[in-house]
Amino acid sequence: MNSKSGQLFAEALRYIPGGVNSPVRAFRAVGGEPFFAQSAKGAHVFDVDGNDYIDYVGTWGPAILGHAPAKIIQAVKSAAEQGTSFGIPNPLEVKMARLVCGAVPGVQKVRMCNSGTEACMSAIRLARGFTGRDKIIKFDGCYHGHADSLLVKAGSGALTFGTPDSAGVPSAFTQHTIVLPFNETDPVRAAFAANTGQIAGVIVEPVPGNAGLYLPKPGYLEFLRDVTAHNGSLLIFDEVMTGFRLAFGGAQERFGIRPDLSCFGKIIGGGLPVGAFGGRADIMDILAPLGPVYQAGTLSGNPVAMAAGIAALEELSDGKAYAKLEKLGAALESGMREAAGMAKIPVQFNRIGSMFCCYFVDCPVHNLADAMKSDRGRFAKYFHGMLERGIYLAPSQFEAGFISTAHSARDMEKTTQAARNVFRALAS
Repeated sequence: MNSKSGQLFAEALRYIPGGVNSPVRAFRAVGGEPFFAQSAKGAHVFDVDGNDYIDYVGTWGPAILGHAPAKIIQAVKSAAEQGTSFGIPNPLEVKMARLVCGAVPGVQKVRMCNSGTEACMSAIRLARGFTGRDKIIKFDGCYHGHADSLLVKAGSGALTFGTPDSAGVPSAFTQHTIVLPFNETDPVRAAFAANTGQIAGVIVEPVPGNAGLYLPKPGYLEFLRDVTAHNGSLLIFDEVMTGFRLAFGGAQERFGIRPDLSCFGKIIGGGLPVGAFGGRADIMDILAPLGPVYQAGTLSGNPVAMAAGIAALEELSDGKAYAKLEKLGAALESGMREAAGMAKIPVQFNRIGSMFCCYFVDCPVHNLADAMKSDRGRFAKYFHGMLERGIYLAPSQFEAGFISTAHSARDMEKTTQAARNVFRALAS
């Protein structure tokens, strides 16, 4: 490959395992080689060869305001001029905590960390420490980061490569993790009945976005809230994706459910590495230095990341962004459904707010078992067909797409027109 991207990838393969620093970026699930980004602005990303793509990956979720928004760039510059890291409390940490606690219904206190993986790992430890119990329920296809005890039937990159369990994780590390199908109630009831007084908590993506995207059935999140409360367990919402995206208060605001603990990342960093977990004050107060559950991080509350995240949250706080995102999402959904109908190919287009996924299957997708029925070979052709037409989607069937406020109605039109052409080609 003579392109600059091809040359960079060849060099990367010499020094980086698989040539990438996160597996799904390698294009292994769709074939071919990844392009290398040179820059990004608004709803567009530009590669090192000068190609321009409408971007629906959005840094895998954080870029809800588009790439390089002026207010975030200025906030980063201003913060960096004061010092990039202190390892000492700084005022921006307090402002961020106040913003999160004021926005999210289930959060009374919050602790910053450095990634969504750290947030979920810490929330699990906290749940176990608070309840004095060991077992955790998670759902197949839900990805909560790559901590050992949670990397069981996970989604995201683990599914992309067909290995929902990872080598290097001793079975003893996962013996207290119970994995159940999402959107089903009887297995949850059975798990609690079989493990009376042993389940510390249930961790769930309220809208799973790491096996593509599928929505909770009406009443399902309410059921999880009730069954955990009845059994003295904690309900943990992994809102790393949905937090500040589906609403300013996240999925818990949108669905009217108040979990005991919540995990965040992505948007609250404004594009910089960040994570957070929070919840009821009585639970959070057993964290060190107040209590016996230990959690720490050298760069937690990093001033540059806090400044970027504060700028993002302040921009979202008036709610206008969510009305625009809903309108854009509805337009994309309508256009994609129409395109699939015209081509007469089986497509399930799942969407909520500014998150979406296109499955090539003729039945509704409610959980991982349904998602796995999708024609991944057809998806790979769809991905490359869209890429050739200037539309960049996640290079895996098992990832969600994201719309930003920087996208326009014209972007939706161009995307659905590209889909019409690609769907026609697939049908033939």
